[in-house]
Amino acid sequence: MSKPVVVYGASGYTGRLVCEYLREFNVPFIAAGRDKKRVQEVLDKVPGIDTVDHEVVEVEHEVSALTDLFRGAKVVSNMVGPFVKYGPEVVEASLAAGCHYLDTTGEQDWLLDAQNGWGDKFTAEGLLLAPGVAQMYTTGEIAANICLETPGLDTLDILVLWKGFPTYASTQTIFTILKADWHYLEQNELVKWDPLTTTEVNVPGQHATALALPWGGTSHPVWFKNDPRVANVKVAGGVFDRTVMQGVVEAVKMVESQIKTLPAEQQDAALAEVAASVQASMPPRENPRINTSLDSVHASGPLGRAHCVIYGNSNYKQTGVLQAYAAYSLLQQPPKRAGLASACQAFGHRELLGVLRSFGLVLEPVVTVHH
Repeated sequence: MSKPVVVYGASGYTGRLVCEYLREFNVPFIAAGRDKKRVQEVLDKVPGIDTVDHEVVEVEHEVSALTDLFRGAKVVSNMVGPFVKYGPEVVEASLAAGCHYLDTTGEQDWLLDAQNGWGDKFTAEGLLLAPGVAQMYTTGEIAANICLETPGLDTLDILVLWKGFPTYASTQTIFTILKADWHYLEQNELVKWDPLTTTEVNVPGQHATALALPWGGTSHPVWFKNDPRVANVKVAGGVFDRTVMQGVVEAVKMVESQIKTLPAEQQDAALAEVAASVQASMPPRENPRINTSLDSVHASGPLGRAHCVIYGNSNYKQTGVLQAYAAYSLLQQPPKRAGLASACQAFGHRELLGVLRSFGLVLEPVVTVHH
């Protein structure tokens, strides 16, 4: 029995939240994963889940099985990462089944792979290929686009910080990207970061500084590379807890010195082991009094400046809402852009801001403009 949306990887922390918010948008869905019992156990804990039409399905992680599952749906929300490792089969199956594809990651190597491998094919079918629909990328992208409403700004300095701890899956992804090249955008060319780069950042709204990293480069340099308004993009990110960030810095050093020197086929397993030692369990459900988020963008041009700060909470809930709204929107109208596109390019930054505001997840942006 087909449903319009398939949430693949529904047993994970973020997958559960996507299902939860699809219920709030009253969108019928299939919750799929490799272990039906596990998916069912997770869904059973979602309050009011019985009020939305849904089904739980077990599926093998391979193209033909996924294609069969997706056939008849319109949107696939993929939560199975690290995406550079597990994403290709899901994208391939989405294309074969004629579905729009969403995921939550900003791994640069994955975005570039997706763009090169499937971007034109999705465009030709009028389908959306949108990785990185998530707080860590989309909320900052909303802030950047608010700055760019002031014409004549061509440089973006983006900061994303949040309070809390990454989930098991996020941690696996974070460590997987450590072996890839990371880039920033300079005069519209992707330039490699030194992986040992760290930045002391000024945090809007507080006196203390924070420690941030290029965080794999994030998706913003890729999205804005094809934006005629923007020539330069640098991103720093991290968690507010300095000791956690210092641990990440040490882990990056260890990857550079000990893991990147291993044969290629041994690197993934070694990285996964390190990641599991950092975070092997499911963190508790977010508490908005504790789990805050901050997205700050300084935009500048030869004769202008703008600064936008979006204070929010519960970054994984923001991700759940963004994914559910994206699916809900795609069921009713085509995206603003087909092929590889970011959330803002596909749905509009003001629309997405309104959705986050309507769920009480972000404050009205604080904007200052000088020109």
